[in-house]
Amino acid sequence: MKTIYITGHKNPDLDSICSAYGYAKLMNLQDPDNAYIPVRCGHLSDSTRGILEQLDIDIPKYKRDVYPKVKDVMLSGAHRIDADDLLTVVAAIYEKNNPSAIPVYENDSFYGLLCVDDITNWTMRELSRDNKITSIPKVREIMTEQGPVIDSHELFDEAKNMLLASGKRGLAVYDENGYVGFVTRRCFLNVPKCDVILVDHNESSQSIRGIETANIVGILDHHRLDAIKTDQPVFICSEPLGSTCTIVYQQYIRNNRTPDPVTAKVLLTGLISDTLILKSPTTTGDDVVAAHVLASICRIDLEQYGLSMFSRVKGLKERDPKSAILSDFKTYTENGIRIGIGQCEVTTLDDLPDYMEEYAATLDEIRSMQQLGWAILMITDVIHEHSALLCTEHRGNRHLPYEALDKNLFDMPDVMSRKKQLLPEIIHAVGE
Repeated sequence: MKTIYITGHKNPDLDSICSAYGYAKLMNLQDPDNAYIPVRCGHLSDSTRGILEQLDIDIPKYKRDVYPKVKDVMLSGAHRIDADDLLTVVAAIYEKNNPSAIPVYENDSFYGLLCVDDITNWTMRELSRDNKITSIPKVREIMTEQGPVIDSHELFDEAKNMLLASGKRGLAVYDENGYVGFVTRRCFLNVPKCDVILVDHNESSQSIRGIETANIVGILDHHRLDAIKTDQPVFICSEPLGSTCTIVYQQYIRNNRTPDPVTAKVLLTGLISDTLILKSPTTTGDDVVAAHVLASICRIDLEQYGLSMFSRVKGLKERDPKSAILSDFKTYTENGIRIGIGQCEVTTLDDLPDYMEEYAATLDEIRSMQQLGWAILMITDVIHEHSALLCTEHRGNRHLPYEALDKNLFDMPDVMSRKKQLLPEIIHAVGE
């Protein structure tokens, strides 16, 4: 059984998390011979975590990266021997196969690795003395000094270099609980690859660390395509819909399946979040149909549920500015300029003057920290369908088609979508 990880983008939002969860549920039904595991490659904001906890599900666990690691290639050993066993026990094992290392135990505790070089060296020493072997030693008597141990989470390349530098045939592998296996030189002949499905993104810059070393087996997304190069043909479902959760719902329909009530609510949560309760201009007829069907499956009122979701979101005045800005922050490169655009949803813009200066200063810090040419924060009132735009200093500010409310602060009535409404204006502004 293979493990296939399903992950959304960095700075995971509800659409990213919920689509990964929902698609994993579907694929485990469709392909029970493999294990599909939803994960997240970033940390959750307090509001996102709070909404997910209300769903009463196992929130996808954080996975730092998909680089190949020692645990992907380590051996447990088909044989195990005791330190007080005679070498004849080892000889019986070698009569059947030819292991380069065998784990040795003492009183059921790991003692060390017996390598084929230990046996060869002892045999050569004995024969060099009087051309014959006069006695059979215990295993512990011929074992040489053990090499360094390797952590099971060590990167593949680093572990390979450690083994080569040690001069040993094999090294023991440990994790936080103790000995778990061993590696030999044969373990490093082929580099393993994690199988990964990407949801709600398709660009390597937005994906989990190490994605360039992984085997991408699928992409479900609703953003512009700048897809990662793959070694083999893969399943791609990319549609200009308001939510990736809508795409996942359609996959259920295409496979003649219906999401269970819990999964339906999870998908509805991501859909409502990304379409701003179906008010975003990115919302399509497919999103509307999917939302109402999912709401009927889980027996909830769509509008009331959406309003209750956003009512639990803290106002920006109560949030840490850096965490709030980075919670949904994406970077783009246009005309050689690196641009970062964040978006925060609120239920009112009336308190904007209370936190604007602090958020402006933090936005500029993020611009400097990430070496951006221009950093932008879109603050969207989902109830009144109105946004404000906070920008760092940049010549592009002069070309924005919005009314200036203050220095580097702009009014955006009826603007709800970063992707469909704001981004084209930003691209136009840097091209002027």
